[in-house]
Amino acid sequence: MIRVLLADDQSLVRAGFRALLAAQPGVEVVGEAADGAEALSLVHRFVPDLVLMDIRMPVLDGLAATRRITEDPALAEVRVVMLTTFELDEYVFEAIRAGASGFLVKDTEPDELVRAVHAVVAGDALLSPGVTRRLIAEFAARSREPSAADAPAGLTEREREVMTLVGMGLTNEEIARRLVVSPLTAKTHVSRAMVKLGARDRAQLVVLAYESGLVRPGWLA
Repeated sequence: MIRVLLADDQSLVRAGFRALLAAQPGVEVVGEAADGAEALSLVHRFVPDLVLMDIRMPVLDGLAATRRITEDPALAEVRVVMLTTFELDEYVFEAIRAGASGFLVKDTEPDELVRAVHAVVAGDALLSPGVTRRLIAEFAARSREPSAADAPAGLTEREREVMTLVGMGLTNEEIARRLVVSPLTAKTHVSRAMVKLGARDRAQLVVLAYESGLVRPGWLA
């Protein structure tokens, strides 16, 4: 059973998401919050698998609430997906950096929402290759120039290569074809890189690839 918490200050938005998710087999909506502070309280109470978190909320905004969730070791298994009105909302950049596993536009299609819930809980970042190229490249363009000290330490040469390809938006299957290995082997390298760098999920690995200088925005043109 996938346990989901909804956090949005608009009751109609919460009601719509609840109705859709509650109708799905294997999905349970464990609670609703109208602001970030209430969301934090409910996350600690229920420890859901996934939080659908609005970016702009009163009392405590979604960005601050997300950061507190991802920084709490007791909530290490909780994934956060940001809800936004616009696909390239400026706050999405900071949300990904803060540890969010991705984002959804509020008017997303019902089938896409359901797929997203399952994908994130399974450990995938909710960033399609196309969105990765736009979103993270823009984020990286706003960041400072990396120094030699930023280079990821402790990775094998193959893991650095795989991390670079993840940063460029390639899926495990695309990485496997590029390196002429099996998808399982590609996934293993990605997982090992995440563990060594302390990345919560693939989204954070993408950010680290940019911040370390393994990938730069111009490479995605």
